[in-house]
Amino acid sequence: MTAISAASHDALASTRLYRAIWRWHFYAGLITVPFLMVLAVTGLIMVYGNSIETFLGQKHYVAPGGERATLEQQALAARDAVPGGKVKLLVSPANPDRASVFIVDANGQDVVVSVDPHGPAAVDTIVKDQTWFYWANNIHGTLLIGKVGDRLQEIAAGLGIVLVLSGLYLWWPRTGRSLSRVLLPNLAARGRPFWKELHVSLGFYISIVLLFFFISGMAWTGIWGRELVQAWSTFPAAKWDNVPLSDKTHASMNHGAMKEVPWALEQTPLPASGSNAGAAGLPMGTPVNLDTVAALARSIGFSEQFRVNVPQGDDGVYTVSADSMDGDTHNATGDRTVHIDRYTGKILADVRFADYGLAGKAMAVGIALHQGNLGLWNTLLNTLFCLCVIFMGVSGMVMWWKRRPAGTLGAPLYPRNYRVPATILGIAIAVCIVFPLTGLGIVAFAAIDFLLPRRLKEAGFQSSSA
Repeated sequence: MTAISAASHDALASTRLYRAIWRWHFYAGLITVPFLMVLAVTGLIMVYGNSIETFLGQKHYVAPGGERATLEQQALAARDAVPGGKVKLLVSPANPDRASVFIVDANGQDVVVSVDPHGPAAVDTIVKDQTWFYWANNIHGTLLIGKVGDRLQEIAAGLGIVLVLSGLYLWWPRTGRSLSRVLLPNLAARGRPFWKELHVSLGFYISIVLLFFFISGMAWTGIWGRELVQAWSTFPAAKWDNVPLSDKTHASMNHGAMKEVPWALEQTPLPASGSNAGAAGLPMGTPVNLDTVAALARSIGFSEQFRVNVPQGDDGVYTVSADSMDGDTHNATGDRTVHIDRYTGKILADVRFADYGLAGKAMAVGIALHQGNLGLWNTLLNTLFCLCVIFMGVSGMVMWWKRRPAGTLGAPLYPRNYRVPATILGIAIAVCIVFPLTGLGIVAFAAIDFLLPRRLKEAGFQSSSA
């Protein structure tokens, strides 16, 4: 083979690979972009609900001083505000000028009750499902269609990873363009080139963050998240030191679509009350109730906002917890969950961030970042990121519309007599293995693409030569 023919062969191979990746970038975008737009918009609403409001609705302020009712009395006020209700959860505020917040079960419906401790008196009630955060979170996770929506989101997120990786390949400077040239968009361009300049440059800058959001979000999904990654990374119940176990898991303390239990603990069984097991907690003879449990929590180091889950059932436990995922603290490594026997007041388990496995630690930090819970800087960056994602979706659609021949889908065409490069096949197989549900989507699109007539997918096709 001569030098010229070798160069021509390399150029042809490069063109075939480029056009193949471009076509799959288009396909991935065709499916992923509508989901991305929904995720970005609901993400913005959740950021709003996490900064202007709270996960459980509007912030309510009270006088910081004065005589305060006990937590048990406040819980009664919350219960009385919901006829037939039963208190499930207390959110003890970090600051004395904020109302206490309770979740009350009203015949299977969770109601959020804010209570002014002076009196005490309920100052607001709202069905938890009607808060901005819950509504956006439910769409964000399931599209309001349950498991089907969860599976669709998982497929879309996996294809989103394909979208990012293929986009980075297309972004890589070639044909004489320098790296600095592709890092900064040419704002003097006009028409479709102008949109392409912005799309390419901005896509590079948000690519790593977008990958992080896809992977951290997928860890909550039903197949790749719960059945694969989480199942291998769950905190082992054996570390409870021979404490009797309940038939309920920590996930039972979640409220509907809201994930309030640390990822590493969701599938771990809860300890059970009713034995002599456990470490020293409340002094013997001390009644075990909201007031004494909250006092114990403060004495062992809970200093900011924390939550107390009230025992559900005869073997239920008091669970005191604080983590950045729920906005209790701004410390991404400050997770702590303590279980207390409802009869003896003994501490049955005390789990901290350091006790998690590697995946659990990564998720504790990752979800807090994902939700923008680590302070104002995190909120602002997440807001900017969501706006960038929306722009990427819009610019991609504009580029497609301007390039698309009238009356056609306008998918990028393969070179004539195209053969699948080993690189593409290897990447596809790897994605299918790592993300099985996404793999099914890839196989389905590959089959459809294979069955398409050549005239619809090959550039330079001539029917007379078929």
